[in-house]
Amino acid sequence: MNIDFFGSLPLIVIWLALGAVGIVIQAFVRNNTRLIFGYYVATLCGTALLAILTAGHKNVAFSGMVTLGGFPNYFDVLFCGAGLLTMLAARPYLQRENAELDEFYTLLVSAVAGMMFMAHANNLLVLFVGVELMSISFYVMAGFFRTNSRSIEAGLKYFLLGAFASGFLVYGMALIYGATGSLQYDIIAKNIATGAVNFPALLSIGAVLMAVALGFKVAAFPFHQWAPDVYEGAPSVVTAFMSTAGKSAAFAAFITVFWALMPHGNALTPKLQNMLAIVSAVTMLIGNITAISQTNVKRMLAYSSVAHAGYLLMGLVANTHAGGSAIVFYVTSYVFMQLGAFVVVGILERGNEQHLEISDYAGLAKREPVLAFAMAVFMFALAGIPPLAGFFGKYLLFVAAIDAGFLWLTLVAVLSSIVSAYFYLGLIVKMYFSESQAHHEPNPAGMAGISLVVAATASIVLGLFTTQLLSVYSTW
Repeated sequence: MNIDFFGSLPLIVIWLALGAVGIVIQAFVRNNTRLIFGYYVATLCGTALLAILTAGHKNVAFSGMVTLGGFPNYFDVLFCGAGLLTMLAARPYLQRENAELDEFYTLLVSAVAGMMFMAHANNLLVLFVGVELMSISFYVMAGFFRTNSRSIEAGLKYFLLGAFASGFLVYGMALIYGATGSLQYDIIAKNIATGAVNFPALLSIGAVLMAVALGFKVAAFPFHQWAPDVYEGAPSVVTAFMSTAGKSAAFAAFITVFWALMPHGNALTPKLQNMLAIVSAVTMLIGNITAISQTNVKRMLAYSSVAHAGYLLMGLVANTHAGGSAIVFYVTSYVFMQLGAFVVVGILERGNEQHLEISDYAGLAKREPVLAFAMAVFMFALAGIPPLAGFFGKYLLFVAAIDAGFLWLTLVAVLSSIVSAYFYLGLIVKMYFSESQAHHEPNPAGMAGISLVVAATASIVLGLFTTQLLSVYSTW
């Protein structure tokens, strides 16, 4: 078994920091969340730095089960960045709710470790380990407010439905193994491309089951019903992390798995493309149309998240390098746009889930102009208004779909984007052109202000320097 220690440093460091050192610190240092917080911030920073330093060291290690360098390392940096922004926003939020426990930060870094495994996987078993590690961490984090019935309900719903999706994932893996004789992505792709498939029917069913399992993780139709309830009931900072980094990790897995299952020239590929195209179209429409009727900001952003999964699936449907690059750029932009929006929600939120209605945002521009401006930036970016990051992300996805021959899907996406402008811009109108019904003092931002500034800046800069970011990614 070949072990590339240098290329594996990001994975090794986060696992050693999480398991060997982190648990020891928590075992012997009691009631010192500041130390645990600082330790895990340093862990994520160090892991991201190592991912950058080893990005050019491309290799396959551990008997071909793990891919090193390049594409996975890019996602390592993205996951660690999302984790850092979430931790900075979480500390004041949890302190305000009297719920800051060491375990929260351990669970967050555990989720990041699982995401990294998903991105580095070149074997279906490694993918399964990563998915389960991320998911179990999310189950606990969603129900982290143990005295809040809605938080407990969110954790329970996510656990039950997530376990159901895991069954589809394992069964799909088993069928793909039976059809191709391997769990390795590269061998699966080679066998499918050359026609060395024992049972074509099993391969088709296995691919569909994999799409179901990963579709659940990204909240794609018809497996999206869990998202609004879980996103609304979970702590706002947890929702921010799940809906951004979690979705990014699922799409990192989606890209690698389905590129192996959809080699060009194979008879199964057009069928899978058409299936994913239909799912993409319905997901966009359902998400955006349902979001219009929401009065709760978290539920509105949850249905918005469903719609964005539909947009991202367009890159997968294209099944081209341009489509993959478009997904990478869009998930990068989406992390900052969506996470920033939930940070604003967390700052304005009161205990017992107060001030989460859209009506509570009336007159926010007069009371808190900085928060209103930041929220406006995120809403414009999510709506795809130029020159912000969301516009160019959608543009790249639309072009990739058109080049692949899916003009009808692009037209659906454009129509869906027009629909989404109603509720995104509606919130901005509420903040700037409506009178406040009552005076609400926001909670102190604390370190969450850093997350807010970084997210807002990135939402603007990524739109202005799209070409440069794509060129950086292409060199990895």
